[in-house]
Amino acid sequence: MKNFVELDPLLHSQLRLAIISLLISVKEADFAYIQEATQSTNGNLSVQITKLKDAEYIEVSKTFEKNYPKTTCKITKKGTKAFEKYVSDIKNYLSPKK
Repeated sequence: MKNFVELDPLLHSQLRLAIISLLISVKEADFAYIQEATQSTNGNLSVQITKLKDAEYIEVSKTFEKNYPKTTCKITKKGTKAFEKYVSDIKNYLSPKK
């Protein structure tokens, strides 16, 4: 019988998974870039970034550039490990192990 582990509920959200997937492939990304890449609304993206930050999956820095606020996100080691485990767990669901 196949043993199914519980998937990380934080990463099992489409938008949060998209954010982490994006950040795993770049050093860092600003809010506007993430929003454009994920086609999300300001409010929804802000809420999901906060959830990932609270879980310590990403680091968020807020600065000003030409008098405009700029939010930049970067994946943490904990976030990278969580993403790798999530991918491994999904593969386990899809593999024909008995």
